[in-house]
Amino acid sequence: MILLVALAVVVVVVGATFVVSVRRGRWDLIDTVWGLGFAAIAVVACVVSTGDLAQRLTVTAMVVLWGVRLAAHIHRRNRGKPEDRRYVEILGNAKGDPRLHMLRRVFLPQAAIMWFVSLPVLAAEHGRVTALTYAGVAVWLVGLVFETVGDWQLARFKADPATKGTVLDTGLWRYTRHPNYFGDACVWWGVYLTACHSWLGAATLASPVLMTYLLAKGTGKPLTERHLSSSRPGYADYVARTSGFFPLPPKRGTRA
Repeated sequence: MILLVALAVVVVVVGATFVVSVRRGRWDLIDTVWGLGFAAIAVVACVVSTGDLAQRLTVTAMVVLWGVRLAAHIHRRNRGKPEDRRYVEILGNAKGDPRLHMLRRVFLPQAAIMWFVSLPVLAAEHGRVTALTYAGVAVWLVGLVFETVGDWQLARFKADPATKGTVLDTGLWRYTRHPNYFGDACVWWGVYLTACHSWLGAATLASPVLMTYLLAKGTGKPLTERHLSSSRPGYADYVARTSGFFPLPPKRGTRA
């Protein structure tokens, strides 16, 4: 039952986003709504689930705080900017109606991923508070800090005219080329841990694995680095000395 409820939430959220995007003639709204969709799923699951109230409220708070922060950050980042280059490229390959092309290539896949990745949330909200809940909150908090601080450091770097055309290699970015993506992955591993109070929750392992894969190998890190490699002098040196995902000290024998 709760799986169908979550699916209905995804259909409503992504469907409404598609309609608004068609009317605006711009497609990057889905990036802002991405986090809000998970937040909506968590809130609805909290209402309809039968788990312990403290567990439900904890898991819901974790997802809502993450989702709202991410949505606000992406909205500020995209406001006043041209369409995201990813969607421009996808539209350039469209054959036939571009709206249907974007629906198939962007919105339907995002809807499916949103529903699948949210499975640990649904399982967690049917449980009770255990030691794994505390462990999950701890991992989630590490992820939220990495993501929030990394995004803040990057925004401040981009806003400084003196750093134009250079590479951010200080703060968290000294230890990982993608503290925001690493933090995002930690958030979902934390949510997964809160679901591991039962075998059913533990069986949703593929959800955080998929999210981590997308961030590290799919549409996250590789696309970002492909663009930076061609637009930032010195980025190859930065790549050579800095961990690609997990935070590690810079490699010895290279400039830190």
